[in-house]
Amino acid sequence: MTDDELFTQFADLSLPPAKFGHREHVRLAFVVLARHADFGDAAIGYRQMLRAFAMHNGAPTKYHETITWAYLAIVRSRMDGHADSESMIAANPDLLDHRNGALARYYDVAALMADPVARAVFVLPDPRQTGP
Repeated sequence: MTDDELFTQFADLSLPPAKFGHREHVRLAFVVLARHADFGDAAIGYRQMLRAFAMHNGAPTKYHETITWAYLAIVRSRMDGHADSESMIAANPDLLDHRNGALARYYDVAALMADPVARAVFVLPDPRQTGP
């Protein structure tokens, strides 16, 4: 599926939930960021799309605010020079390792997933994590 097809199917809620895994989350982040010059506008749009998709598919509790914003920032920092999401992922395979990859450089992922506050509002990274 191309980036445009992914975006269209996700936005019109026709994408089956089974076809929207972590890889597609990262790809969609790339597409939304590429379509907006302003990071804040892109983030708000992406957030609205994810929440609408979760609600539409009967899974409103799956949305995680901190993970969403953190991945957006990480993806944005890595997307320059890439024409599409697959190219960026090929150059940054750690984006696909949800437990020990890019996000784990900034957060204790298991603790983040279990934190109800981090699910509801953005929580800053753990300063004890190593960073890039």
